[in-house]
Amino acid sequence: MRLDRSKGARLGDLVYSMTMSVDGYVATADGDISWTAPSPELHRFHNERVAAQDAEILGRRLYEVMLTWEAIDESSDVPEFMKDFARIWKALPKYVFSRTLSGVEGTNTVLVGGDVVDEVPALKERHSVIGIGGATLAAACMAHDLIDEFQVFVGPAALGGGLPFFPSDGRRVDLELIETNRFDEIAYLRYRRRSASPGAVRREPNR
Repeated sequence: MRLDRSKGARLGDLVYSMTMSVDGYVATADGDISWTAPSPELHRFHNERVAAQDAEILGRRLYEVMLTWEAIDESSDVPEFMKDFARIWKALPKYVFSRTLSGVEGTNTVLVGGDVVDEVPALKERHSVIGIGGATLAAACMAHDLIDEFQVFVGPAALGGGLPFFPSDGRRVDLELIETNRFDEIAYLRYRRRSASPGAVRREPNR
């Protein structure tokens, strides 16, 4: 699928949110993220955060992980806050960026085969708040200054290496701290890119 773009559209915000270790990694070198499991309080906060979005973009690996939520319904033997998240997740429009998948499963899920530099701006013209999950996909968006907000959940672990939250590409990103909170041992830091203004309007050049 390729996404249509309109002229002069008001741009939505792309929000990058993940849990990272105190030394800046979202997963170990072998991909382990078990240390990021949220407490019930933090899970409820994630429910509210994701419910405020009107779309999500994600890469293949995170898409496959999140498929587990498709199996949870009202009859599932899980806490109510997990049922709430399953309802929120299923209702959310989801765009999977992958060149290796031939199709996707799941409610309100679409496969996007184009480049982020082309497709993400089109999505920002169609949606108000877009979440992005997965450090590799986020790094590709950061390379083109597409991310407007960073929601960082700092966990009580130092991994010593692995997949970094921010790419080590030598680029500087200036941020403004706009919110903080604490959930047990997790510190929540919400930043906005200083060059990003909410509700920016894309202006097409004169032709």
